[in-house]
Amino acid sequence: MFKQIILTLGLLLSFTFGFSQGPQLSQLSKLSLLTVGTGQDLASKFGHSAIRLQDPSLGIDEVYGYGTYNFEDPNFYLNFVRGKLDYTITRYPYDLFERSYTIEKRWIKEQQLDLNLEQRKAIIGFLETNLLPQNRLYKYDFLFENCATKIPEVFEKNLSSNLKFDYNHLDTQYTFRQLIHQNLNVNSWSNFGIDLALGAVIDRKASPYEHLFLPLYVYEQMKYTTLNGNPIVKSESVLLDIALTNEAPFFMLTPLFWLSLLLVLVVYITYKDYSKQKRTRWLDTFLFIITGLAGVLILFLWFFTDHLATKQNFNFLWAFAPNLLVAFYLFKKQPASWLRTYLFITLGLLVISVILWLLKIQVFSLLLIFILLALGIRHLFLLHHFKKTA
Repeated sequence: MFKQIILTLGLLLSFTFGFSQGPQLSQLSKLSLLTVGTGQDLASKFGHSAIRLQDPSLGIDEVYGYGTYNFEDPNFYLNFVRGKLDYTITRYPYDLFERSYTIEKRWIKEQQLDLNLEQRKAIIGFLETNLLPQNRLYKYDFLFENCATKIPEVFEKNLSSNLKFDYNHLDTQYTFRQLIHQNLNVNSWSNFGIDLALGAVIDRKASPYEHLFLPLYVYEQMKYTTLNGNPIVKSESVLLDIALTNEAPFFMLTPLFWLSLLLVLVVYITYKDYSKQKRTRWLDTFLFIITGLAGVLILFLWFFTDHLATKQNFNFLWAFAPNLLVAFYLFKKQPASWLRTYLFITLGLLVISVILWLLKIQVFSLLLIFILLALGIRHLFLLHHFKKTA
């Protein structure tokens, strides 16, 4: 709540205290990159990047940051899901910036940049131009238009070809999914949800420049960036020293617990059904409703949103949207004869999912193993059962 108050205040300050006639900075002014550590909630798991301007002779100590949004925007949640939410740049006092991350218990590191006065003016002038009402809004994209990707963009546009990024420090070139996983616990609902929602498009290797969609990679890259052949980072310091605490979640609230429980339940009920030559209809209905709903969500994110990362999502093969309708036929005591053919098709789709996974065309969540096993076992039983009762 406090963070939202600060961001709202930042929006107001951005409108109120702009440099009306261009940036008037003194020789004592300093420009630096601020990097914020990761937090506990999903929105803060990937850190944050911002630019700090200090000019003691003018009493200025302010932070410019991209990636700000307003919960009070009309249709906020609908626009967020559809990828049509407007994000903005804000400027607000550094003390508010530090206070917000003190409350969130996230460290702040500063890299002071070795820039002359004209270069500092150019960057601040660019940021102030971005702050104008007609320029401030932009469409956010998690991979290509976020608070971190904007930082090298700002420097590139204002420091010309004299700015050089050296990527030799990158020992390994990761895929986008691998980069995302670096910030998430495998056994977490956020990690499972991201792997469910994001498609095969994020399983390609990110270029060294594309690694900079994560603030921590921007921070490291600045150490190996030169301007006119000299290091652009003059000095580094820790402004807020807070150790990252990775608290293990309560196991009974994790996806591993619930998905393994689902598998055990399916195996047990299927064994009992096979032994007694009967069928537990509520289980089949439940499995098909859940996978059908997941499939509808996947197709919606793929075809009806502007999110680039949700395209080509082959999770739809096991989370098959038509299952949502078929579930009601499965609830009947004597299901239709065509269901056996349908089950052959969906079982084939499960096999194709595994093949795509093995070929790394799309990397699924490791936790999906429990779901695929449960669905495969139940499909085989249903095929056998419907053959016996045909």
